[in-house]
This record gives sequence, C-alpha cells and structure tokens, in this order.
Amino acid sequence: MDPTSRPTVVIDNGTGYSKMGFAGNVEPCFNQPTVVALNDSYLNQSRASTKLNMAAHYSAGVMADLDFFIGDEALLRSRASNTYTLSYPINHGQVEDWDAMERYWQHCIFNYLRCDPEDHYFLLTESPLTNPENREYMGEIMFETFNIPGLYIAVNSVLALAAGYTTSKCEMTGVVVDVGEGATRVVPVADGYVIGSCIKSIPIAGQDVTLFIQELMRERGEKMPPEDSFEAARKVKEMYCYTCSDIVKEFNKHDKEPAKFIKQWRGIRLKTGAPYACDIGYERFLGPEVLFSPEIYTSDYITPLPALIDKCIQSAPIDTRRALYKNIVLSGGSTMFKDFHRRLQRDLKKIVDARVQAATAHHGGDIKAKPVEVHVVSHPIQRFAVWFGGSVLASTPEFFEACHTKAEYEEHGASICRVNPVFKGMY
Repeated sequence: MDPTSRPTVVIDNGTGYSKMGFAGNVEPCFNQPTVVALNDSYLNQSRASTKLNMAAHYSAGVMADLDFFIGDEALLRSRASNTYTLSYPINHGQVEDWDAMERYWQHCIFNYLRCDPEDHYFLLTESPLTNPENREYMGEIMFETFNIPGLYIAVNSVLALAAGYTTSKCEMTGVVVDVGEGATRVVPVADGYVIGSCIKSIPIAGQDVTLFIQELMRERGEKMPPEDSFEAARKVKEMYCYTCSDIVKEFNKHDKEPAKFIKQWRGIRLKTGAPYACDIGYERFLGPEVLFSPEIYTSDYITPLPALIDKCIQSAPIDTRRALYKNIVLSGGSTMFKDFHRRLQRDLKKIVDARVQAATAHHGGDIKAKPVEVHVVSHPIQRFAVWFGGSVLASTPEFFEACHTKAEYEEHGASICRVNPVFKGMY
C-alpha cells in the first residue's frame, strides 16, 4: 500500500514531554516525559565479561538494548529499583544523547503508536537555530534504523504559529513565545520565515518554575520525601498554579482568607507506600511569577519575559513590527497558567504605550504617533500547539512533495536533511 495514503506520524520531542500521534487528529495520542530508564546491571555485566565468554558478553549486550523504559514508566522504574538510571536525551531543546533518543523513538513507534515505520511518512520537530549536523543525525537514524519512506523536519515555532490562527486564514506573521520545560524562546516569523537574527531566549523555563516551587516548600518546612519532592512540585505547578496581576494584593488575599486560597497536596511514598500531605500557599502564584520577575529566583538574569518580547520585536525589520505586535502566539505547557496571556498582554502594552508617549513628548506634541495594537493569542490547544501545527501541515496534499524520501537519502546521503525543501538555502 502506498505510504502517502496512510496518515503521517507526527512526533514533537520536547525537553520535558514528547507528543506523538497521527496527522489529522486534534490532539496527540500520547504525551510522555522525554526520559529513558536504562538497566545498569546488564551494562556492568557486559563490561565484566571476558573475551573467553563471548556468548555471555553478546547476551548481556542484547539484554541491555532490550531492557529499557520510557516516559512515566521509566520514572516509576527508577524510583522503585536502583538498577535503573534515568537518561534525559534532550537538554534545553537540543538532543545531546542520540543513543537514548533512538531508543525513545523505538518505543514510541512500536510500543505506543504500534505502527510499522516503513508504511508511514514521518514529521519531526526541531528548535530554531539547531545545528545542521543534528538534522543529519535525525535523518540518518530515521532512514537507516527505521527504514521510513519519507521525512520532514519542521521548525517548532513555525508549526506553533500555524496552530495559533484566529481566523479561517492562517496568519504566518507573528511572534511565537515558546515556554517549555527546558527553554524559553521568543521567535519572530514573517510570512512563514524565521527571522533568525532576532531570536531571543532566556535561561528560565518550566523546570525553573518547578525548582522554585520545590525550594519554597522546603524552606517552609513541608514534610515531603526528598526522592519525590521534585515530582510533587511539578504536579503542584500543573494543578494549582496561576498568574496574578499584582503580587502584593495576592499576598494580602492569602493572608486574609487562608482557608479559601491554601490548597493541600496528598501523595504516597513509592518505596514505603505511606501517605503524606503538604499545604500549598504562596507557591501557587510565586511559581509563575518567576517569568515576569526573575529577580525573585535568581540574580543571574533579571530581564522579564514582556521586556524580552519587546526587545525581540524592536530588533526585527521595521515594516514587520506592527504585524508582530498584533499576533503574539503562546506555545508550550508553561504558558497554560490561568491568566498568563492577560498578564503578558498588559505588561507588554505598558512598555509599548510608554514608548509611544515618549515619542510624542519628544516632538513637543506636534506629531502624534499612531497607537500600536498589542494582542496575545491564547487558545485551548496551546499546550500541544506545535504538535497540532504539524498535524495540520502533514494533512495537506502538498506535504508529501516537500518530504525527503528514502530514494533521495540513498542517492545523496544524510546531507539532504540540511536543506529544507520548502525554503531552500534557509538552513
């Protein structure tokens, strides 16, 4: 059967979570943490085997290749047993451990999606400004190991913009604010082209929010088991945190009505099975505040996210700036906090209006600048925005014409993945 008649497999690998599913769906079939648990006992056995015992050496190597877990199952195995160690293949949006990444894809395709890779085209994502060598490694693994018929590697910011449309016409000019688990990037896109020289990033992301919540709960003396404290902080962040408009007023609210605002987290110690509970107070709004007031978390970086977005747009070509301010699209799980888009729009509007007023005052009031419209787009699927954008793209008839095929790979090698078939010469 022709692979183009089957749905394309769309996999969005992020630092914290990976989304996988088939093109044409609104949401991914699976959303799993990007982590691999490897069994150390087989690896040590393989090293200890002598040349005289080649059968045992080979057997240990085979078992080491087979005995691994990914996602939530990997986290559970590592907590329940000391024989498994965790490996995080992606760090700050970049793949660092390709062996672990290959194992992760193997589990995704055969155990989760349960499809034959030789019968489906694949769409994978990458972060902006990724090294061309990484694209080659990706293509090599997909064509050599999984023998897929075709591959398309898309920039996740462009896919997020395609998913964030507000009308029947998809606006491909805008700013993508991608706040993931390991990286926060502000990427301007004009007519579908990434303006590479204007990309901004900050070293504060969802993982830092989790660490800050964990630190606050520890300082307050909450009785959490050390081995579960990070995971508990992550669950607290996802379930109870929200963005406030005024941090001082929020402190007063919590102090006046603690029964209304303080929540309780209940968990179970995995090793003993004993239940534990802890209160959640100021962490609910102080966690997301890290992105707007980074100085409360670290002194190394103190530029707030709204100021970074403004700096990004101001460095873009002058004829694109109004269109960029008008279409600021949110992407990533760490933008899902309640009222996040309202707070971001308000703070950014203040910065832009202050600049317009300063320009008017500079000219003595004789020339009045035209107001700049600032609009932050929030939609229900922004957590899966990149995956959904890939699903939409891979559903179009033109998609298969833009893919790198197995025949091209065999003729020219992995270097074909350096070039994007749509925007030739852009990468």
